[in-house]
Amino acid sequence: MAKTKKEKLVNLKPKAEKITNEQLEKVQSTVNNINRSQLEIGSIELRKHEMMHNIAGLRDELTLLQKEFEKEYGTFDINIQNGTINYPKENGEVNKED
Repeated sequence: MAKTKKEKLVNLKPKAEKITNEQLEKVQSTVNNINRSQLEIGSIELRKHEMMHNIAGLRDELTLLQKEFEKEYGTFDINIQNGTINYPKENGEVNKED
């Protein structure tokens, strides 16, 4: 068997130096949209952090109010719709303090 040489094909077409303007605009637009989205996520995360901090402060405030109610009324079980104090039942009867 005789060995055959593989012929090497030469590409005579010159290599492109740049992408087309249309391709460039599309890739720039896509990258800009990614950057804007990441910036917006950062802004949302900052607002989320601020809101979480605010909630923590409000919970502390609620705890102080509950302590005040416990001291003044003996319970902090309050109906927040109408302000009714839900006293604990003692021997099956509601303890009504005035």
